[in-house]
Amino acid sequence: MSPKKIHFHKKSQQLELAFADGVTNQLSAEFLRVHSPSAEVRGHGKGQETLQVGKQDVQILNMEATGNYALKIVFSDGHDSALFDWTYLHKLCAEKDQYWQAYLDKLEEAGANRGGSFINAKPV
Repeated sequence: MSPKKIHFHKKSQQLELAFADGVTNQLSAEFLRVHSPSAEVRGHGKGQETLQVGKQDVQILNMEATGNYALKIVFSDGHDSALFDWTYLHKLCAEKDQYWQAYLDKLEEAGANRGGSFINAKPV
């Protein structure tokens, strides 16, 4: 299901999406970057995910529709290989709070923070 509304708020770096079933939300550039469906983030199978750190200030430089099924988003950190299909964007909008909390939990577990620092890093 494609969104009935797509609006990018450049100043706040928020992608606003609204779907016909009433699901609507605003997703930040950071949120989208750390939840990219690319192999760089997801890996090539279960357990191969790479935790994204230091993406707090990432920005969306460009986005374009890919066919009638997805958005290709180009981020300021050079990441440009992800296609966010409508089904995945709908899921991100519907479950934003759960996705965000899971990300924050993974950061904490890794001893990292959103800015990219590792809190529990020991000097070498």
